Amino acid sequence: MNETSNHHIISYAKLTAVWLTLLALTGLTIWVSRLDLGVNRVWGALAIASLKSGLVIAFFMHMKYESKLLRWLLFVALLTLAIFIGFTFFDVLYR
Repeated sequence: MNETSNHHIISYAKLTAVWLTLLALTGLTIWVSRLDLGVNRVWGALAIASLKSGLVIAFFMHMKYESKLLRWLLFVALLTLAIFIGFTFFDVLYR
């Protein structure tokens, strides 16, 4: 193993803060799901889910400390996935 590789150690306090934020966002998701917002209920839940997944990717998967190239590759992969899922929804919508 390369001895000069950088290891990023995240403190327990920061990880606990991220975990508590994820719990709060989960509660917010439940609260939004009970509101009568019509179609905006789904968009709100998706926005909160995106924020939660961003926190998990950044801190628990240590993507925050990776190179720009790797972060851009992850972004392109997730964008491609979102496009394909979007095409699937369009197909179902116009049947």
